[in-house]
Amino acid sequence: METSADVTRYERILGCLLGGAVGDALGAPIEFLTLEDILEKHGPEGVTGFEVAYGRPGAITDDTQMTLFTAEGFLRAQNRYTRTGYCKPRVVMHRAYLRWLHTQGVPEDELLDEELGSPLDGWLVEAPDLHAQRSPGNTCLRSLKSWRSQGLGEPAGNGSKGCGGVMRVSPAGLFATDPFRFGCETAALTHGHPTGLLAAGAFAMVLSEVFLGRSLEAAIQTALWMTRGASGSAETTAAIEAAVDAAAATLEGSGPESSAGASSSSEAVARLGEGWVAEEALSIALYCALTAADFRSGVLAAVNHGGDSDSTGALTGSLLGTLLGVSAIPEEWPAELEARDVIVAVAEDLAAHFAGYPNGRAVPDYERYPPS
Repeated sequence: METSADVTRYERILGCLLGGAVGDALGAPIEFLTLEDILEKHGPEGVTGFEVAYGRPGAITDDTQMTLFTAEGFLRAQNRYTRTGYCKPRVVMHRAYLRWLHTQGVPEDELLDEELGSPLDGWLVEAPDLHAQRSPGNTCLRSLKSWRSQGLGEPAGNGSKGCGGVMRVSPAGLFATDPFRFGCETAALTHGHPTGLLAAGAFAMVLSEVFLGRSLEAAIQTALWMTRGASGSAETTAAIEAAVDAAAATLEGSGPESSAGASSSSEAVARLGEGWVAEEALSIALYCALTAADFRSGVLAAVNHGGDSDSTGALTGSLLGTLLGVSAIPEEWPAELEARDVIVAVAEDLAAHFAGYPNGRAVPDYERYPPS
């Protein structure tokens, strides 16, 4: 799928964050259902719009929450460098995730650092919509709660390759000077398996290339080339190659027939995995984006399967939103989306800091994003 030269950077940024949140919200009600349960409850097309999860339609989960705190960490790292000329981005990002951890019920006194003090400043941690527990990943919770023994900014010592590392890294693909490395390092704060890191790096690389105007196919090849050069990359490269091969078969007509409804696309997705681990979530998202006729069809294919529907939906939505721009997202979905104003505000702040929107120059906002 080709990216459009007519889509502005601001439209891609907003499309990335809103698209990811929409995919997350579409998948949230069916995250823990089998495909048979989904089809029985919602019919042969599966889910086609927002259903009720956590007491409302359009509810976001920890995927979107952590993505927003990733964006915040990125903004604050840039502000720190602008103000001081020095920054350890991994430390700043780690503290951003501690703010998310606070929204999950961890008290402030457990997050205090002798040198840096409390991380609970800035505006995002105070947003009421983000103080909800939406089935957060156990690996993320355990790793972040162990931040003292792990060390701020240091890699997690576990062997997890769950999708909790890749599902939150899309902001790294928008403005990081080395998105592959930054994606890997960001995931490493909670996930220790090489596949968990490399899948995040590969996704950030794909999204970065798309953001810069490359075609999706070319972006994937760039990410694949970079991933192959990394140690322990066999699982991740195989997952990327499987997505590309499956998409080619579908587009050539030798894969499952699209006319068969959700069960057909789910059959193709099932061959790639369920999405609970990083390389499978990456593979599913790439396949769904490559075979999508538009944003709607891509995210619906990404959620209607018997696996981690919200995470695969979030990844696909952020990728297609970046590729096609925010106008490609059906209007009714952002209108119903939980925390929409917060998501838009973060997107606008990213654009103001890194893309010179709307006044043509970067605007470091030290009150909203303190440099620490």
